[in-house]
Amino acid sequence: MNPSVTQKERIVSLDIIRGLALFGILFINVAAYQVIDEGGPMPDYSGINGVINTLIEIFIQKKFFSIFSFLFGVGFYIFASRAEARGDKPRWRFARRLLALLLIGIVHIVIFWGSILAMYAVVGFFLIPFYNAKVSTISKWLFAIITVHVFGILGQIFMPNQGAFSTVFSLLGNDTVAIFIMFLSGFLVAKIDWISHVGEYSKQIKWIQFVAFPFFVGISLWIWFASQAGDQNLQLIIGLGVIPTTYFYLACLFVMLENKRIVKLLKPIGRVGQMAFTNYLAQSFIGLAIISCMGLEVVSPSDVVIIAILIFVIQMIFSVIWFKFFKMGPFEKVWRFMTYGRKTVPNK
Repeated sequence: MNPSVTQKERIVSLDIIRGLALFGILFINVAAYQVIDEGGPMPDYSGINGVINTLIEIFIQKKFFSIFSFLFGVGFYIFASRAEARGDKPRWRFARRLLALLLIGIVHIVIFWGSILAMYAVVGFFLIPFYNAKVSTISKWLFAIITVHVFGILGQIFMPNQGAFSTVFSLLGNDTVAIFIMFLSGFLVAKIDWISHVGEYSKQIKWIQFVAFPFFVGISLWIWFASQAGDQNLQLIIGLGVIPTTYFYLACLFVMLENKRIVKLLKPIGRVGQMAFTNYLAQSFIGLAIISCMGLEVVSPSDVVIIAILIFVIQMIFSVIWFKFFKMGPFEKVWRFMTYGRKTVPNK
């Protein structure tokens, strides 16, 4: 039996999951770095490219953004609770942090149209009323929102063209609601302190794995067949699998990262996650540079795999070197300064 990791190592485990989420996000964002002009060349989706694209749809698309969203919710609770412990006003301070994120996100959209930062900032404000809520209240809200979200997606799949109902289904089943669900999930898990006591909650985590796994398998097969058939509802089917798949992935990762050897092995990935804000912003610049060097007019799925790996290897090397000299990433420090208005933590 593997001994549980210490509190310090468990924070490293969160950084590892955040780093893995950034790696998964690359498989979605890389193709979007190169804008396709109308009437111009199109990516190749035949042969191996088609298989790769389908595998990305099954295992990665929207799932790793959801893991990232979950960790944002975890971060909200950690940030706010620490602010309160210092005698600060946690909700006001977090609101200021979100406004700073919104500003940075708006600037980033000019560079990369697919940036999620501004959306995260806006959706993040809906977390604030839950800060002092009871765990039971949060759980009920989470269950209710998941239920209406799933109902919204199913309504779009099986009851299309229903006038006003279609509009309601579209609002309830959109990706913004899924982001908030994962925000609230991460906040709840942090509030009940699962993060610090994974071993003590092993039965609950195994139950999540047991319940989520059949949904993960079933919807994965549905995505495969829908992709092969060119089903117009493919994106909705992918969206239907986001919550169970993300819960399954997270449960497996938390269990796996109880192993000290695995944590040590994956520590370079943790360094990427430790400065996730900086690395997320940098990915678009590195990706565009690599695409330019490769002379690609369009990015096919096989190119996505190569470029994503190259970007992440560069970021692992850079992050490991950076933390030999500094205690936080450059944009993390900027964000912190915008949040507090003063340099409270040295960067050396």
